Amino acid sequence: MRISARTDYAIRAMAELAGDQDRPLKAEDIAGRQDIPVRFLFVVLSDLRQARLVSSVRGPDGGYALTRPPEEITVADVIRAMDGPLVSVRDLKLTGLEYQGAAAPMPDVWRAVRASLRQVLESTTLADLVRGTLPELVRERAREYNDDVRTYP
Repeated sequence: MRISARTDYAIRAMAELAGDQDRPLKAEDIAGRQDIPVRFLFVVLSDLRQARLVSSVRGPDGGYALTRPPEEITVADVIRAMDGPLVSVRDLKLTGLEYQGAAAPMPDVWRAVRASLRQVLESTTLADLVRGTLPELVRERAREYNDDVRTYP
């Protein structure tokens, strides 16, 4: 799985909005806090607005705000809003995917990848990010990663 800059910026912007819900945040403030190019952030926020994850408020005290509580918005929701399905193989549905011969088991590998990603990304909410208390499954997978980091030339 590749996380695009657009998706990375979207998750970081959503975390900022989740962390400061007292008032709408201006795009310039979010961009400054997260070191995101402001012009790019406007495009990201527009996409998040179209996905109904954020709303925009006009006026001198305006800005952007979450449309739902941060406990109800997962990292998976943001990724899907920006890039579509978490895992796809040539834009085909995984349920009916079949290969022949030696590659016949591969669809199950893709299904397992998707299930693993869903477990992590759908269990992590914006509220978890803001509180810094990730779900146990996520912490466990991060520990596994840190224990098995490989170095490549």
